[in-house]
Amino acid sequence: MFNIKKTLTIAAGVAGALAFGGAHASADTTDYVVQSGDTLNKISAKYNVSVDKIAAQNNISNVNWIVTGQHLSFATDDTTSTQTASTTTAAADTSSTTQAASTTSSTDNTASTSTQTASTTTAATSSTTTSSSSSSETAALNALIARESSGNVNATNGQYYGLGQLSAQARSIYGGNTADYNDQLNAMKAYIAARYGTAVSALAHSNSTGWY
Repeated sequence: MFNIKKTLTIAAGVAGALAFGGAHASADTTDYVVQSGDTLNKISAKYNVSVDKIAAQNNISNVNWIVTGQHLSFATDDTTSTQTASTTTAAADTSSTTQAASTTSSTDNTASTSTQTASTTTAATSSTTTSSSSSSETAALNALIARESSGNVNATNGQYYGLGQLSAQARSIYGGNTADYNDQLNAMKAYIAARYGTAVSALAHSNSTGWY
């Protein structure tokens, strides 16, 4: 036996569906007339509104039971606002991440440039120091040669012979017994390196004592 009250309610719902064209959305709420085959889950997914929210706003005690032609009304603005806020937050987070990455990259590039500049400066300073040291050594060596032999490979003074006026004992150790310029020069350098370390030190000793 049909329930007369329920039948009248369904009929009224169908009439409402024809009058409203199935569903009508306003700025604050959505009015929907249940169609054949509808469930609250389908309506929830379609309008992105939770089943519990639809049930609460329409006094539905059993969410698994709705009837064709039933009139449902539910708010949708809150969901839209939430989605908009979520999208805005995600965009802001992405922007912050991008800016942070950009800042980090900029810092890394600056640090790399600073390191390269420091390395270049150090290399240039080292090169300048080496060049200056080499020039000082050459000048000191030439000063010793000029003082000892005036550059004459055949200069002699008793047992002392050649550019650096090395003794017979020194020549037996370091060479320089020939009249070859390079042979005597290398022997003189070896003697200075062994006795004084550098030509600058040997010249300083010669300036102080008159010999080296």
